[in-house]
Amino acid sequence: MAWELDSDRPIYAQLVERIQMQIVSGQYAPGERLPSVRELSAEAAVNPNTMQKAFAELERSGLIITQRTNGRTVTEDAEMIQKIRKDLASEHLELFFAKMMELGYTNEEIERLIHEFYVEKRGGTDK
Repeated sequence: MAWELDSDRPIYAQLVERIQMQIVSGQYAPGERLPSVRELSAEAAVNPNTMQKAFAELERSGLIITQRTNGRTVTEDAEMIQKIRKDLASEHLELFFAKMMELGYTNEEIERLIHEFYVEKRGGTDK
């Protein structure tokens, strides 16, 4: 199934984000071999050159490593993966809080909404 990509942003940047997300969420484990450019580009329904550009960006960041005989693998640097995970979470939180402020919510109202969502939708406790 083709990946859902937004036409308003560069495709390669969205591919980078998607693969980063797959790595930090554990879908690809540290040291695990990634599918080939050809395989992933077919899965995402994008041009292989675009996927290659995304892989090059991930290599520059150090998140993936190219080994001549073993293809591309996820870094084994668990600290780097956790830092990227935290950075991605921070980006999402910044966007969330910016949107909530645009809607006119105060910090206290946002906190209450998060709590209510957690308790009602996610089965959290009221502790």
